[in-house]
Amino acid sequence: MINTINLPKAVQAMIKNRKQSFQQDKEYGYLIGNEGYVAADEPVLYDAITALALGKNVLLKGPTGSGKTKLAETLSAIFSQPMHSINCSVDMDAEALLGFKTIRHIAGKSEISFIPGPVIKAMTKGHLLYIDEINMAKPETLPILNGVLDYRHMITNPFTSEVVQAQEGFGVIAAINEGYIGTVPLNEALKNRFVVIDIPYIQAETLKRVLEVESKLQDPVLLDRFVMLSKDLIVQVKNGVVSEEAASIRALIDTCDLALYLPPLRAIRRGIMDKLEDAREKAAVQNIAETLFE
Repeated sequence: MINTINLPKAVQAMIKNRKQSFQQDKEYGYLIGNEGYVAADEPVLYDAITALALGKNVLLKGPTGSGKTKLAETLSAIFSQPMHSINCSVDMDAEALLGFKTIRHIAGKSEISFIPGPVIKAMTKGHLLYIDEINMAKPETLPILNGVLDYRHMITNPFTSEVVQAQEGFGVIAAINEGYIGTVPLNEALKNRFVVIDIPYIQAETLKRVLEVESKLQDPVLLDRFVMLSKDLIVQVKNGVVSEEAASIRALIDTCDLALYLPPLRAIRRGIMDKLEDAREKAAVQNIAETLFE
């Protein structure tokens, strides 16, 4: 469990009230996330908790695989609040966000019904909404959320003409990978509706603790070497030699799992190198790996 004792008492009270309001919400209990985020910088977690408790929208900004989704799930768990998710892409449209109309057959009659999407569901239930890779969406799609994200917490549903007002407790968490292939700069008007929190890479002993918990590998010597591999890869990412994918924590966990049964170098090839497209990047990863593993 996350220790919230160091948070201001007013924030602790907000968390307690939020938890109590969802104690009877059995229908959506499966949407409550699991804890597990380990912060490289402790204020990251506490600042995110505080912002969300105050009703702010939170934008998690960091490299791929740095734990943004796990942090969102941890926030959902801390508040015991169901969280609806959207995975953005260039093909995403208003229907993917808000919902769609369909023909339903009821008692032998056909009628047009509206099936609510994740935005409408989260608003009407007072749940959390997680928008992953928000800057993958087309710029012309996102302005429909402006009213949802500002002080009004309101939207006119274009499919039903209904004005939807968010219930108390509704909150938005979004994640962004800046500079990632396929992304576009986030509109300033949209970004200004968020409290932005930078999520750094997890390294050193913090990373080792994550690997001990999240991966099946328990060999302390191998874990130390994989932590060193991650450190060297992060340096190469910052130097522009390899892409962020190479230093992804998700990829590293996959690699550690494989290393339980495969030789480490082959595990690195399957878990990290083969995900890369550029031959030079693959060679750079292999060179680093060969210095750490025989």
